[in-house]
Amino acid sequence: MAQDLAQLLDTLRALGGDYTDVEVKSAAGGLPESLTSTLSALSNQPGGGTIILGLDENLGFRPVGLTNTQELKQGLAKKARAFTPPVRLTISDETVEDQPVVVAIVHECDESAKPCRVSATGAAFMRGYDGDFKMSALEEQAFLSARNSPMFDRAPVLGATRAELDDQLVEDFTRNVQDRDRKGLGRFSGDELLRRAGALTPDGIPTVAGLLALGIYPQEWMPRFVIQAAAEPLATDRPGTRARNQVTISGPIPRMLDAALDWARQTFDTAIVTQRDGTVIDVPAYPLAAFRELIANALLHRDLDNWSAGMAIEVRLRRDRLVVTNPGGLYGITLDRLGKEAVTSARNMWLVKICQYLRSPESGGRVIEALATGIPTIAEALDDAGLPPAQYADTGIRFTAVLKTGTYTGTSQSGSTADSVGHAPAQASRPPLNATQQKIATLLAAGATTVRELQATMGLSEQGIRKALNGMRQAGWVEQVGGAGRRTTYRLTE
Repeated sequence: MAQDLAQLLDTLRALGGDYTDVEVKSAAGGLPESLTSTLSALSNQPGGGTIILGLDENLGFRPVGLTNTQELKQGLAKKARAFTPPVRLTISDETVEDQPVVVAIVHECDESAKPCRVSATGAAFMRGYDGDFKMSALEEQAFLSARNSPMFDRAPVLGATRAELDDQLVEDFTRNVQDRDRKGLGRFSGDELLRRAGALTPDGIPTVAGLLALGIYPQEWMPRFVIQAAAEPLATDRPGTRARNQVTISGPIPRMLDAALDWARQTFDTAIVTQRDGTVIDVPAYPLAAFRELIANALLHRDLDNWSAGMAIEVRLRRDRLVVTNPGGLYGITLDRLGKEAVTSARNMWLVKICQYLRSPESGGRVIEALATGIPTIAEALDDAGLPPAQYADTGIRFTAVLKTGTYTGTSQSGSTADSVGHAPAQASRPPLNATQQKIATLLAAGATTVRELQATMGLSEQGIRKALNGMRQAGWVEQVGGAGRRTTYRLTE
């Protein structure tokens, strides 16, 4: 544990504050009451987390010299039993600079028992940046739904009929099944093939999977199964501009994928590049192959339960990054294994089954491979383009992917030290961010732009946030947009 603790300290000091997986308390006056929400939040978080007692964040995470470690350990063990289900801890004595600290590994709660609640109040918490937040009823429902194997894509769409399926897509699906699986599913034809593939119920009603993959207009029944995409305004845009190229993309999945690529071609900055053979080509700021895989993953693996019915897939193009977020966390794999193992588990297995036999109506390429090649393809495309590796975040009920531009100093998911999602890259010419400023940088990267938005999430005073922003502006981390009669917003510099 000593080596792991040293690495944690290096990360904490580099960031200037706690982060998603780690909570540090001085505990000089005893066990903090605030650990109640932290124990619940870390237990609900994929992979759990770590609590360190005996370090002072305001002093650069230096030890405070605990004299009551045994009392703290007993208090932690007792507090862990005050949850439903009880929080599982591994507690150890460690030293930092020859001073005692207490380290508690908080193990992730079993999926079948989430969310982990405070027994006395019934409240459940989740982790956000370095804070703990009480779950909303909607977020609790997401954890409850995850207790069972999802079958939402096999449910019938009441009110829909066979006539709602797109003849062109059905024909393409049938042809590909019969070509590639002649002795299995391809032995059937017509509506029998659609029933056995999970696109129709035995009564001939389209399923959720069938309508999403093969429907004429699935959004008539699932209005929020859409992609909402927008780009951040440019400095040259007229005052008051909130977004550029804002679109809502709908239709069946193959057509949505084509439309998303059209949006990317129209919206991404491009460079005119002369190749060695003299050919002049346009090179987009982000490789379209990587973008396509991110969108395909979001469409195929987003949650389809009732709790997420009102949520869309979101694509936000910012000055220095591209952010894709979809409802539903990872399923069947953890974040640290993502892209390293050929795991093909799918939350929506019937939807994946259908889409693996579909092709793009425009390009003719397959919608998906279903071979767990998406994440490696993204990594390869970014590497070929000289861009940083993708960064991923999983909260259990939301999954976010971030592509960045600019010079990269870390390494990739496959054995490297990439920055966490939203952390501004460290530059030698800039002073490091303190804990409050790091939180602000993370929120700005995630989409916040105003003092009011920051204040609503952080719970700090307006004066405190403006003071922190002013320091970040002077150091070159943040720039202010607007002012002098215009709406004032803030964004991270490149």
